[in-house]
Amino acid sequence: MEDLNALKSEVKKLNARATSLKMDLHDLAEELPTGWEKIPDVAQRAFEAYQQLTEARQRLAAGG
Repeated sequence: MEDLNALKSEVKKLNARATSLKMDLHDLAEELPTGWEKIPDVAQRAFEAYQQLTEARQRLAAGG
C-alpha cells in the first residue's frame, strides 16, 4: 500500500512539473520571435517530463 501511495504522489508531482513546462512552452510560443533560441531546450524538457509522467501513470494503472 505504501508503494501505491508513493506512486500516486510521484504522478501528482510529475503532472505538476509537466503542466508547468507546457505553460513555459506556450509562453515561449506567444513571445516569438523573441526567445526562439530557447525552443529546443524548453521543448526537450517538456518532452521528458511528459514521458516520465506517462511511464508513471502506466505503472500506477498496472497496480504499482
